[in-house]
Parts: sequence; structure tokens; C-alpha cells
Amino acid sequence: MSKILFVMTGVDYWTLADGTKHPTGFWAEEAVAPYETFKAAGHEIVVATPGGVVPTVDKGSLAPEVNGGQEGADKIANTLASITELQHPITLEDVNLDDYAAVFYPGGHGPMEDLAVDPASGQILIDTLASGKPLAVVCHAPAALLAATTEDGSNAFAGYKVAAFTNAEETQAGFADKAKWLLETRLVEAGVEVRAGEPWAPNVVVDRNLVTGQNPSSSAPLAVEVLSKLA
Repeated sequence: MSKILFVMTGVDYWTLADGTKHPTGFWAEEAVAPYETFKAAGHEIVVATPGGVVPTVDKGSLAPEVNGGQEGADKIANTLASITELQHPITLEDVNLDDYAAVFYPGGHGPMEDLAVDPASGQILIDTLASGKPLAVVCHAPAALLAATTEDGSNAFAGYKVAAFTNAEETQAGFADKAKWLLETRLVEAGVEVRAGEPWAPNVVVDRNLVTGQNPSSSAPLAVEVLSKLA
């Protein structure tokens, strides 16, 4: 049984362009679906956050309307409550990449606040990319790639093809005109090649050992792709 590292946001807010703090955290489905897939395959999960703080779930991600109804919402909330690993995270600085077979970043707007500018997370990304181990990042979590800057100032993921939450989806979600910056735009500016699919439809892009997903519905197929790389 090997370990898979979940690198997760440590904040419960996202600062908007007008300075207000929008309540957020990680998106439930993006943690739960891969967790269930990885655990079912016999893998152990370790959670790491900035400062080792217990990650906060975005309350919006527990709503019936984003979980196919009340039954789906209840199921994801119950599963989330059973994930004891979330209550015992390690700090990013304590991560030893040698201990893990793969690294996974779930999204939510939280990573745009902290992981996008976190040098420890950036180094984990750079090291995982160089190691050849599967590195999986979904939805808003590709914001963390922005912190993966090399010594010459370039981005370690420049030239890589990725899926990430698109400007079109951010517009439809109602945040594009409120955000300080848009994820797809920033990634392109960093030299990353964003492969946008249809809004809200599953879209997983694989480039070398990097596996990325566009949105919450991409998290389950992304996890399956990671398992295929570990087989």
C-alpha cells in the first residue's frame, strides 16, 4: 500500500477585487471523489496544508444543487465527515516526497488565496514534476502552479498542457467580474497551455506525469487516470 499526498488550501476565504473576503475553502467533490477512488484501490492518504491547519470545506460545495439533489449532498457530507485524514494534516514544509507515490491538489477558490503564492507548495510541485511521479491538480487548484517558479524566474509548468477552471466557467459562476484575477488568464500569462473544454463537463488533460482536470466533474476521472499511472 502506497501513500498519496493531498496538498490542500489552508484558508477559508478568497479576497475579491473590492477587498471583501468571500467564504470558501476546498470544494467537497474534488476531495471526496479522488479520496474514495484512491482508498478503494488500497492507497493511504496524507493531507498537507500551509501551516498544518485543518482545511475548511466550501459550504457552497455541500449544497443540493451542486450534488444532484439532497441525497447526493447528504452522501458527500457524510463521506467528508468520515475522512479522518482531514483532521490531522502535516505542514507543507514537513513533506518528504520520497514517502509518496503521487501528489494530488483538490480545488475550490481557496488555492487562489494561499497556494498561488506559497513557495513551499511551489517547491513540492517542482520536485514532483521532476520526479516523474503522478502529479494531479483539479479545477481552481492549478492556481498553485503559479508559485512554481524556477531560479531564472520562469514557471516550471511553462509549455505544459493543462485543464483548469476556465474564464467561461468563472463568468457563469458569477465571480469573473469580482475576482482580482482569473485563473485561466494567469496560467496563460505564465506560459502554460490551457486546454479548455465545455463548461462544467469533465475534461482531463494528461501531459507527461501531469494530470489536470477542469472542474468538479473532472475530479473522479482524474483520479482514475492517476491510478492508471500507478498501475
